[in-house]
Amino acid sequence: QVQLVESGGGLVQAGGSLRLSCAASGSILRINAMAWYRQAPGKQREFVARITREDNTNYSVSVKDRFTISRDNAKNTWYLQMNSLKPEDTAVYYCNLDLATIVTPSKNYWGQGTQVTVSS
Repeated sequence: QVQLVESGGGLVQAGGSLRLSCAASGSILRINAMAWYRQAPGKQREFVARITREDNTNYSVSVKDRFTISRDNAKNTWYLQMNSLKPEDTAVYYCNLDLATIVTPSKNYWGQGTQVTVSS
């Protein structure tokens, strides 16, 4: 089994910064990619950022140049540095882990979610 534990959410004023963390533990064979998604009230969950095993990154248009995804391989932990936050960034943020297992080349795991609230 694999567990993901998120931390770092909170309340911040517009223009401020927050850093989210997600730590993975358990039976980790090979990590394909680590990502962040978010879900605002009344909306579907949407992609935010992703970093692959080869360190390729991509971002949604709405956060590009403001958010940065990074990882610490030794700790199986990845981060989302969020700068210049806007009220529209308010959402529950979920970390996502794409793992290769012994039975499948790709399996997704999700964190429990952490609330980010940006006040205007």
